[in-house]
Amino acid sequence: MQTIQQEIQVSFRFPVHFTTGLFDTANPLLKRVVEAAADHLPTRVVFVVDEGVTLHRPALFSEIEKYCEHYHRVLKLVAPPIPIPGGEAAKNDPRYADEIVQVINAGGLCRHSYVVAVGGGALLDVAGYAAATAHRGIRLIRVPTTALAQDDSGVGVKNGINAFGKKNYLGTFVPPAAVINDFDFIRTLPDRDWRCGIAEAVKVALIKDASFFDYLEQHADALVRRDPEPMQKMIWECARLHLHHIANCGDPFEMGSSRPLDFGHWSAHKLEQLSNYRIRHGEAVAIGMALDSTYSHLAGHLAEEDWRRIIDLLLALGLPISAPELSDNLEEEHHPRSVWNGLNEFREHLGGMLTILLLQSIGKAFDVHEVNRELMIRSVGILNGMGAVKV
Repeated sequence: MQTIQQEIQVSFRFPVHFTTGLFDTANPLLKRVVEAAADHLPTRVVFVVDEGVTLHRPALFSEIEKYCEHYHRVLKLVAPPIPIPGGEAAKNDPRYADEIVQVINAGGLCRHSYVVAVGGGALLDVAGYAAATAHRGIRLIRVPTTALAQDDSGVGVKNGINAFGKKNYLGTFVPPAAVINDFDFIRTLPDRDWRCGIAEAVKVALIKDASFFDYLEQHADALVRRDPEPMQKMIWECARLHLHHIANCGDPFEMGSSRPLDFGHWSAHKLEQLSNYRIRHGEAVAIGMALDSTYSHLAGHLAEEDWRRIIDLLLALGLPISAPELSDNLEEEHHPRSVWNGLNEFREHLGGMLTILLLQSIGKAFDVHEVNRELMIRSVGILNGMGAVKV
C-alpha cells in the first residue's frame, strides 16, 4: 500500500475599507475595488439589500442604480437590487438564498462577477452563502450597515443560514473579496441595534485586549449617547482585533474544537432560538458574556473586581444580562427548551470535545472542556437577582 501526502497552501487577502457616502457618485471607492481585480470590464454585478435599511434610506435602490450607471464602464448591473428581509427571518427561510441564486443564474454571473450585499449580519450571511455556493464561488463584497456587522460579523470569513432549528447549520468559510464599512449607515440605526454592535466590542475586548475594555468603560456614556467619534473608533478597533485573530491565530476556518471569538455564544445562540429571535444576537451575546463571566468568577478563575467591572459595563451600555429563557427548564438538562442544549449544539457544530472560553482576567481567556452544572445554575440565579435590564 502506498500513500501520497498532499499539502495545499492558499493565501487569502481582502481589504476592509472605511468610508462615508459609498453610493454617492463622487465616491469612486466601490468602482475602484471592482476595477482593481477585474480581468475584463465591465464586470457583472448583483446587489442584495436588507429591507430594513431601505426603511431609513428609501432612495437606496435609486442611489445604487445611479452609481452603476455613472460607472457603467466598470459595473454592469444585471438586475434591479434584490430586497431581502433583515434579521434572522432571512436565515430561517431557505427561499431567500434560493432567490439570490436564481438572479445570479439569470444574470449570467461567473466567478469573476460580484454579489454586493448591503445590510446587517444576517443579510450578509444569506447573500454570502448564496454567492459561495453558486458556481462554487462568486466574488462577494460586503457592505455592513449595522454596528455589529461593521465591527464583527461583516469582516469575518463565515457565511450561513439556519436549519433544523440550529443557527448557521448550513454554511461556508469563504473570505469576501472586500468589505466596505460606510459609517453613514449606522447613523440611522435603532437604539437596540446600536447597542448590539457595542456588545461584540465588549466581547473582543474581554478576550483580547484589556486596554480596549478600559476605553469602552471610559466612553460608555458617549457610546450610549451615540457620539460618532467614539463609535467609529470602537468599530475600527473591534474590526482590527477580529481580523488579527483570523489571520494570525492559526485556525481561520475552525478546523479544531475551539472557537475563541465566540465567548458567551454557546448560550447566546440557544437564547436566540428559544426566544424565536425576540432576543437579538448582540443582546444574546451580552447575556452569554454575563453568564460565562459570572461562572468564571464562581469557579475561582476571575477576580470579583473584574467580574463587577464586566457586569457594570454591560449595564452602563444598556445591555441585558438576563432573560426569561435563560431560566426556563434549567433544572432539566435534557429538556428540548432548555439552554443546556446550547452546549451540545456548540460542541456538535465543530465536532470533537466540548470547548468553551472562560475568563482568567479582562483581556485574557482560556479553554475549558466541561461545565459544572450547579455553578452554572448559581450563575443564572445571580444574574436574575440583579434586577438588571432584561429582554
